[in-house]
Amino acid sequence: MIPYKDKYKTIAFQGMAGAYSDLACRNAFPEMETVPCVSFDAAFRAVREKNADLAMIPVDNSIAGRVADVHHLIPMGELYIIGEHFQSIRHCLLGLPGADPAKLTDVHSHVHAIPQCKDFIDSHGLTRHVVADTAKGASDVKKWGDPTQAAIGSELAAKIYGLEVLQKDIQDRANNTTRFLVFSRDRDIPEYEEGTRYITSLSFEVRNIPAALYKALGGFATNGIQMIKLESYVDENFNVAKFLADVEAHADERSLKLAFEELNFFAKHVHIFGSYKSHAFRR
Repeated sequence: MIPYKDKYKTIAFQGMAGAYSDLACRNAFPEMETVPCVSFDAAFRAVREKNADLAMIPVDNSIAGRVADVHHLIPMGELYIIGEHFQSIRHCLLGLPGADPAKLTDVHSHVHAIPQCKDFIDSHGLTRHVVADTAKGASDVKKWGDPTQAAIGSELAAKIYGLEVLQKDIQDRANNTTRFLVFSRDRDIPEYEEGTRYITSLSFEVRNIPAALYKALGGFATNGIQMIKLESYVDENFNVAKFLADVEAHADERSLKLAFEELNFFAKHVHIFGSYKSHAFRR
């Protein structure tokens, strides 16, 4: 999945042990030790300060959309993207061992997990409670020892906190998937291999001229580069400050180099976060 994999031993994530980010880290890198962090910023900082070798950060969910705040933190994180991972999110109803699902009154989980299970929650008449992450909900249910309380989380969280999986796959839609990016202190770009699909992630600002964005993106079209993601966000004055983009190409491909030449003519502060192999999920 990533180059120079043997040199990495630890990977940071946002949340408590058993959160879906923890599950994604364990699935993608089963040989690495996972490092819980209280926030996305703390996960980036853990890598910068060498308290972890890598960080895995969620950026998009197929149901909830863009993960809030991450697009602001990526340019400020001072790290490089060296891989991506797609994690299927299969929500479980977690309760105390022996709890009767018919007697549950409340459910606790992350702000995104609760609406993803809206139909199940409504049909069972449960009162919603938002917590920091899915693992926090599981931890609280175990700590309270109240059989009327439940959490929405992963089977991993149930195992870690000694809960019972009362029901599996309670999400409203089966295709619930989160895309994660893997960050490193080092710009580890894999060598180009013919027939392998790559993604290059970048950010840029457009110059203050008419049709600047149209002209800036023209080089990708004329050089046959597929853009698979483009998002913008504004500064404190509500002006378009930056664009984040993913394109299907390796940084060493001549077509992408030509596209960047044209981009640099119409844009400024162009920054490449990394080139990495496309995840098998895309195929």
